[in-house]
Amino acid sequence: MKLIEFPYNRELAVAYAHRWAYGRNPEFFDFQGIGGDCTNFASQCIYAGAGVMNYTPIYGWYYITANDRTASWTGVQYLYNFLTGNLNAGPFGTDTDISQMQPGDICQLALNRPEFHHTPVIVSVGETPTLDNILVAAHSRDADYRPLSSYAFRAIRFIHIEAVRTFVPDSE
Repeated sequence: MKLIEFPYNRELAVAYAHRWAYGRNPEFFDFQGIGGDCTNFASQCIYAGAGVMNYTPIYGWYYITANDRTASWTGVQYLYNFLTGNLNAGPFGTDTDISQMQPGDICQLALNRPEFHHTPVIVSVGETPTLDNILVAAHSRDADYRPLSSYAFRAIRFIHIEAVRTFVPDSE
């Protein structure tokens, strides 16, 4: 088996974000009442654009059931660690600045606590990205087309999804 790279489908990620911004896909548990659903929603959107999970126990990124998933599927810091450190199957990204943001990327916010604890999905970006013209969809504080500038945050970080990797059989 060899690992190959293919493009992340931003259009599918954004379409999923719009479809489920104010609802819950019944195929996934709603974590709203037990810590928040924002990173679960972000992972679902990323998965819609990637189509590949990483089933590595502990350090991968997957969801089978609410009790059979990795911390990176639902945890803000764990998703960041997975995306920015993933060298195997699944989506991967880079911690970058606002200028690199595209629809289908994510950002993470530290709102009223020192640590990052909210993960909106970017659904629209102006020609020159700013906090006013980057619009997001999110769960926990359900939103769609919400300007990033409308959040009162202490800190923000931007994760650009570079591409996706998957394993394919070696050709003979």
